[in-house]
Amino acid sequence: MMGEESASFESVFINQPTAETNPKLEKIPPFHTSFILFFGRVCDAVTDPAIGCLISKSKWTKIGRLMPWIIGSAPFAVLSYFLLWYVPPFRRGRFLWYIFFYGLFSTLLTCYQVPYSTLTMFLSCDLKERNSATAFRMTMQAIGTVVGVAVQGQVVAENHVSHHCFERNMSSYFIVNSTGISKLFNGNTSNQHILESILEMRELYIIASGAVGSIYLFCMIILLFGVRERDDPYTKKSEKPIPFLKGTKLVLRYSPYLKLTASFLFISMAIKVLEGNFALFCTYAADLQYHYQNIVLVILVTAVMIVPFWQFFLQRFGKKIAVYLGTIWLIPFLFLMASLPNNLIVAYVTGASSGLSFASFFLLPWSMLPDVIDAFRLEKPQIKGLETIFCSFYVFFSKLANGVSMGLSALSLHFAGYKTGACVQPQSVAVTLKLLVSALPVGLIIIGLIIFRFYPITEDIRVRNALALEELRQNVHISGQSLKNVENVS
Repeated sequence: MMGEESASFESVFINQPTAETNPKLEKIPPFHTSFILFFGRVCDAVTDPAIGCLISKSKWTKIGRLMPWIIGSAPFAVLSYFLLWYVPPFRRGRFLWYIFFYGLFSTLLTCYQVPYSTLTMFLSCDLKERNSATAFRMTMQAIGTVVGVAVQGQVVAENHVSHHCFERNMSSYFIVNSTGISKLFNGNTSNQHILESILEMRELYIIASGAVGSIYLFCMIILLFGVRERDDPYTKKSEKPIPFLKGTKLVLRYSPYLKLTASFLFISMAIKVLEGNFALFCTYAADLQYHYQNIVLVILVTAVMIVPFWQFFLQRFGKKIAVYLGTIWLIPFLFLMASLPNNLIVAYVTGASSGLSFASFFLLPWSMLPDVIDAFRLEKPQIKGLETIFCSFYVFFSKLANGVSMGLSALSLHFAGYKTGACVQPQSVAVTLKLLVSALPVGLIIIGLIIFRFYPITEDIRVRNALALEELRQNVHISGQSLKNVENVS
């Protein structure tokens, strides 16, 4: 949830030329903000596999091997998140302040996300129980996203206005654009009033970050006392951990993992492109800026409600069929929305239909990863402890999809002539936005599904692997009991 909320922290610090004479109103230049975000992405790229390696080498404790990482990183992640929204009193060091705390936050969030994502593998050995745990986790994640957005949105609502431009002949007005929210006052308004408004905005964002951080800590406490981590006894524990490079090579060369990851990489890029450009599409191509928040709410609420349906569907018809149906379902509605951009009914119907596909995207990738890990365990039973490396690269590729989609969108809009902050955009921008929410996502989805066609783990193979692993667990148990009996006799 905090990962979603932190994505917009730069909007508070975008430089505005409204008060050059007042140093207190100076903000971080856009170039510095971009560099801070880039640095955070680099930290993500480095820390995901590194943290996965460190966790794989961690020893088991009384509360497990993953839980110490979760409870050790969560409080500091909340603190760094809080400091991201705090504006320090000094001027020259603000750039270093934010680059440090954003990099620290990205690293600490990885220390939480990787073991949390891996935890499903250590809750139960039963496939149905794992699938149920994954469905519950992703449902709660979707609800957490809604709650986080709602909490922060309500707290800062006083400083937010409708996403449109008022007429230029008004005495005072607001402009809201994709880079953030900036209050523009007429020439009669003093800098003191502007300063008071900015200080009030800063206080509200501090309150919002504290509220979101408190929810985060509360959820961590529930996880600590409500979940018990257990090792999977399909083979004996190895005395020496697998070296990082060797473990990474084994993971990245495993064919089912590569095919699953590559297919969902393209599908994830499609979803991210749609998400990243939907606000601009509603503003400049569909004239639905007044309904944007409501449409997003429809998408999220529908996704939360539909996750249990997909859980039932994959158990009844299989995961591969669920992937095909859930992904293809989105395609006709994207073209419909791009073809009839100003139709409010079509927009809401598309939102509800998109929620159905988004729910499958929430659930299925993480539901299928344990199947890949089980297949790997069966093929190489002598190797143990690579679960966190599997999950860490899975998280990394998800973030990579987000970064690539942002780059594609920014580049496309740049060549289309998009002007940041302008109330009216060229017609080429509207056409580009229609392509970014229809043709490009559909193309990426098709590529992802073509790759997914070669994913080898069917329902029959999944069931067969589960039975084989259960047999291995029984053999290990019998071997351990025999060893104990021999030791007692001697």
